[in-house]
Amino acid sequence: RYMATFNVNWDKYTEALAEKADDEIWSNKTYPNNGILTNYITHTYKKLKEESNIIIKPNYGLFNTGLFTKYYDPIYAYSGNDRKIEFLTGYELSSRGIEERPQRANYFTKPELLVFDWHFPIDIQFDHILDDERNVQRLPEGFKEKENKVCILTGAIELMKKRVAANYKLAIPQYFDGKQQLLLPLCLDTDDNQPNLALAVTKLKSCYQGHTCLTLDMAYNNARLIAKPDSQWLRPTK
Repeated sequence: RYMATFNVNWDKYTEALAEKADDEIWSNKTYPNNGILTNYITHTYKKLKEESNIIIKPNYGLFNTGLFTKYYDPIYAYSGNDRKIEFLTGYELSSRGIEERPQRANYFTKPELLVFDWHFPIDIQFDHILDDERNVQRLPEGFKEKENKVCILTGAIELMKKRVAANYKLAIPQYFDGKQQLLLPLCLDTDDNQPNLALAVTKLKSCYQGHTCLTLDMAYNNARLIAKPDSQWLRPTK
Protein backbone atom coordinates (compact mmCIF):
# COMPACT_ATOMS: atom_id res chain seq x y z
CA ARG A 1 0.00 0.00 0.00
CA TYR A 2 1.54 3.33 -1.03
CA MET A 3 0.65 5.21 2.13
CA ALA A 4 3.32 3.19 3.94
CA THR A 5 5.85 5.24 1.97
CA PHE A 6 5.69 8.02 4.55
CA ASN A 7 5.81 5.72 7.56
CA VAL A 8 9.48 6.46 8.10
CA ASN A 9 11.89 7.58 10.79
CA TRP A 10 11.64 11.31 10.28
CA ASP A 11 14.93 11.86 12.12
CA LYS A 12 16.63 10.87 8.87
CA TYR A 13 14.94 13.67 6.92
CA THR A 14 14.97 16.66 9.26
CA GLU A 15 18.31 17.96 8.02
CA ALA A 16 17.06 18.12 4.43
CA LEU A 17 13.78 19.73 5.52
CA ALA A 18 15.56 22.30 7.70
CA GLU A 19 17.78 23.26 4.76
CA LYS A 20 14.76 23.72 2.50
CA ALA A 21 12.73 25.72 5.00
CA ASP A 22 13.22 29.29 6.13
CA ASP A 23 15.92 29.61 8.76
CA GLU A 24 14.66 28.58 12.19
CA ILE A 25 15.94 27.09 15.45
CA TRP A 26 14.82 23.46 15.54
CA SER A 27 16.81 22.23 18.55
CA ASN A 28 17.16 23.03 22.23
CA LYS A 29 18.58 21.31 25.31
CA THR A 30 15.46 19.20 25.76
CA TYR A 31 15.06 18.36 22.06
CA PRO A 32 18.55 18.24 20.49
CA ASN A 33 19.46 17.26 16.91
CA ASN A 34 16.44 18.92 15.25
CA GLY A 35 14.16 17.30 17.81
CA ILE A 36 11.58 20.09 17.52
CA LEU A 37 11.41 19.56 13.77
CA THR A 38 11.10 15.79 14.20
CA ASN A 39 8.14 16.32 16.53
CA TYR A 40 6.66 18.84 14.10
CA ILE A 41 6.78 16.71 10.94
CA THR A 42 5.78 13.49 12.76
CA HIS A 43 2.63 15.04 14.22
CA THR A 44 1.87 17.01 11.06
CA TYR A 45 1.84 13.80 9.06
CA LYS A 46 -0.35 12.11 11.68
CA LYS A 47 -2.84 15.01 11.62
CA LEU A 48 -2.98 15.01 7.82
CA LYS A 49 -3.72 11.28 7.83
CA GLU A 50 -6.62 11.92 10.21
CA GLU A 51 -7.88 14.61 7.82
CA SER A 52 -7.42 12.34 4.77
CA ASN A 53 -5.33 15.15 3.36
CA ILE A 54 -2.47 13.11 1.90
CA ILE A 55 -2.44 12.56 -1.86
CA ILE A 56 -1.73 8.97 -2.85
CA LYS A 57 -1.34 8.11 -6.51
CA PRO A 58 -0.08 4.92 -8.21
CA ASN A 59 3.35 6.48 -8.74
CA TYR A 60 3.76 9.03 -5.96
CA GLY A 61 2.60 10.35 -2.59
CA LEU A 62 2.38 13.99 -1.54
CA PHE A 63 1.51 16.14 1.45
CA ASN A 64 1.91 19.72 2.62
CA THR A 65 4.51 20.05 5.41
CA GLY A 66 3.04 23.38 6.54
CA LEU A 67 6.49 24.96 6.30
CA PHE A 68 7.74 27.61 3.87
CA THR A 69 10.98 28.53 2.16
CA LYS A 70 12.57 31.92 2.77
CA TYR A 71 10.54 33.10 -0.24
CA TYR A 72 7.29 32.00 1.46
CA ASP A 73 6.84 29.12 -0.97
CA PRO A 74 4.96 26.18 0.61
CA ILE A 75 7.08 23.04 1.03
CA TYR A 76 5.62 19.64 0.10
CA ALA A 77 6.84 16.18 1.05
CA TYR A 78 7.03 14.02 -2.08
CA SER A 79 7.80 10.35 -2.53
CA GLY A 80 8.07 8.65 -5.93
CA ASN A 81 8.40 5.06 -7.04
CA ASP A 82 11.92 4.90 -5.64
CA ARG A 83 10.44 5.53 -2.17
CA LYS A 84 12.85 8.41 -1.68
CA ILE A 85 11.35 11.36 0.22
CA GLU A 86 12.05 14.83 -1.14
CA PHE A 87 10.91 18.27 -0.08
CA LEU A 88 9.74 20.31 -3.05
CA THR A 89 8.14 23.67 -3.84
CA GLY A 90 5.11 24.11 -6.07
CA TYR A 91 7.38 25.13 -8.94
CA GLU A 92 9.43 21.95 -8.56
CA LEU A 93 6.27 19.85 -8.47
CA SER A 94 4.82 21.43 -11.59
CA SER A 95 8.15 20.87 -13.34
CA ARG A 96 7.49 17.16 -12.78
CA GLY A 97 3.98 17.44 -14.13
CA ILE A 98 2.29 17.33 -10.70
CA GLU A 99 -0.58 19.79 -10.29
CA GLU A 100 -2.07 18.76 -6.93
CA ARG A 101 -1.45 21.11 -4.02
CA PRO A 102 -2.70 19.54 -0.79
CA GLN A 103 -3.63 21.86 2.07
CA ARG A 104 -1.83 22.35 5.37
CA ALA A 105 -3.02 20.59 8.52
CA ASN A 106 -6.00 22.36 10.07
CA TYR A 107 -5.74 22.92 13.82
CA PHE A 108 -8.22 25.78 13.99
CA THR A 109 -11.62 24.12 13.92
CA LYS A 110 -12.75 26.52 16.68
CA PRO A 111 -10.95 29.87 16.21
CA GLU A 112 -12.66 31.31 19.30
CA LEU A 113 -10.49 29.03 21.43
CA LEU A 114 -7.35 30.84 20.29
CA VAL A 115 -8.08 33.86 22.51
CA PHE A 116 -7.99 33.58 26.31
CA ASP A 117 -11.18 34.83 27.96
CA TRP A 118 -10.05 36.32 31.26
CA HIS A 119 -13.62 36.46 32.56
CA PHE A 120 -13.62 32.71 33.16
CA PRO A 121 -11.93 31.06 36.16
CA ILE A 122 -9.10 28.59 35.82
CA ASP A 123 -9.61 25.36 37.76
CA ILE A 124 -6.12 24.13 38.62
CA GLN A 125 -5.15 20.48 38.97
CA PHE A 126 -2.97 21.24 41.99
CA ASP A 127 -2.22 17.63 42.90
CA HIS A 128 -0.79 16.90 39.48
CA ILE A 129 1.25 20.10 39.20
CA LEU A 130 2.66 20.02 42.75
CA ASP A 131 2.77 16.30 43.58
CA ASP A 132 3.16 14.32 40.36
CA GLU A 133 6.82 13.28 40.14
CA ARG A 134 7.23 14.05 36.43
CA ASN A 135 5.61 17.46 36.74
CA VAL A 136 7.57 18.38 39.87
CA GLN A 137 10.79 17.95 37.89
CA ARG A 138 9.65 20.78 35.61
CA LEU A 139 9.23 23.28 38.44
CA PRO A 140 11.94 25.90 39.10
CA GLU A 141 14.38 24.84 41.82
CA GLY A 142 13.75 27.96 43.90
CA PHE A 143 10.01 27.37 43.85
CA LYS A 144 10.34 23.72 44.90
CA GLU A 145 12.08 24.83 48.11
CA LYS A 146 9.17 27.04 49.18
CA GLU A 147 6.69 26.01 51.87
CA ASN A 148 3.79 28.10 50.52
CA LYS A 149 3.72 26.67 47.00
CA VAL A 150 -0.07 26.87 46.64
CA CYS A 151 -0.10 30.57 47.57
CA ILE A 152 2.74 31.36 45.18
CA LEU A 153 1.17 29.38 42.33
CA THR A 154 -2.26 30.92 42.90
CA GLY A 155 -0.80 34.42 42.98
CA ALA A 156 1.23 33.77 39.82
CA ILE A 157 -1.91 32.60 38.02
CA GLU A 158 -3.87 35.70 39.03
CA LEU A 159 -1.04 37.96 37.86
CA MET A 160 -0.81 36.01 34.62
CA LYS A 161 -4.55 36.47 33.98
CA LYS A 162 -4.15 40.24 34.28
CA ARG A 163 -1.23 40.23 31.87
CA VAL A 164 -3.04 38.14 29.29
CA ALA A 165 -6.11 40.34 29.63
CA ALA A 166 -3.88 43.30 28.77
CA ASN A 167 -2.14 41.50 25.90
CA TYR A 168 -4.00 38.58 24.32
CA LYS A 169 -0.90 37.58 22.32
CA LEU A 170 0.65 36.18 25.49
CA ALA A 171 -1.72 33.19 25.23
CA ILE A 172 -0.14 30.80 22.75
CA PRO A 173 -2.13 27.94 21.18
CA GLN A 174 -1.02 24.34 21.24
CA TYR A 175 -2.63 21.14 19.98
CA PHE A 176 -2.46 18.21 22.36
CA ASP A 177 -4.33 14.92 22.49
CA GLY A 178 -6.74 16.06 19.78
CA LYS A 179 -7.65 19.30 21.60
CA GLN A 180 -6.93 22.98 21.14
CA GLN A 181 -5.31 24.36 24.26
CA LEU A 182 -3.59 27.56 25.35
CA LEU A 183 -0.17 27.99 26.94
CA LEU A 184 -0.04 30.78 29.53
CA PRO A 185 3.16 32.29 31.00
CA LEU A 186 3.87 31.70 34.69
CA CYS A 187 6.48 33.42 36.85
CA LEU A 188 7.28 31.14 39.77
CA ASP A 189 10.59 32.67 40.78
CA THR A 190 11.75 35.97 42.22
CA ASP A 191 11.40 37.85 38.92
CA ASP A 192 7.74 38.64 38.20
CA ASN A 193 8.64 39.76 34.67
CA GLN A 194 10.43 36.60 33.55
CA PRO A 195 8.18 33.56 32.89
CA ASN A 196 9.90 30.27 33.61
CA LEU A 197 6.99 27.89 33.13
CA ALA A 198 3.90 27.52 30.94
CA LEU A 199 0.46 26.53 32.21
CA ALA A 200 -1.54 24.44 29.73
CA VAL A 201 -5.28 25.15 29.87
CA THR A 202 -8.32 23.78 28.07
CA LYS A 203 -11.52 25.79 27.60
CA LEU A 204 -14.80 24.28 28.81
CA LYS A 205 -18.22 25.96 28.68
CA SER A 206 -17.75 28.36 31.59
CA CYS A 207 -14.22 27.78 32.84
CA TYR A 208 -10.71 26.69 31.95
CA GLN A 209 -8.97 23.61 33.27
CA GLY A 210 -5.32 24.03 34.13
CA HIS A 211 -3.99 20.53 33.60
CA THR A 212 -0.23 20.71 33.86
CA CYS A 213 2.84 22.89 33.66
CA LEU A 214 5.50 22.66 30.97
CA THR A 215 9.06 23.88 30.84
CA LEU A 216 9.61 26.60 28.25
CA ASP A 217 11.48 24.11 26.04
CA MET A 218 8.51 21.74 26.16
CA ALA A 219 6.04 24.56 25.59
CA TYR A 220 7.88 25.82 22.53
CA ASN A 221 8.08 22.30 21.10
CA ASN A 222 4.32 21.87 21.48
CA ALA A 223 3.40 25.35 20.24
CA ARG A 224 5.60 25.06 17.14
CA LEU A 225 3.37 22.27 15.84
CA ILE A 226 0.73 24.90 15.01
CA ALA A 227 2.89 27.91 14.19
CA LYS A 228 6.14 29.62 15.10
CA PRO A 229 5.29 31.44 18.36
CA ASP A 230 5.39 35.21 18.01
CA SER A 231 5.78 36.18 21.65
CA GLN A 232 8.59 37.56 23.77
CA TRP A 233 8.09 35.06 26.57
CA LEU A 234 8.24 31.90 24.47
CA ARG A 235 11.18 31.93 22.12
CA PRO A 236 13.45 29.16 20.88
CA THR A 237 16.74 28.64 22.71
CA LYS A 238 19.74 26.73 21.42
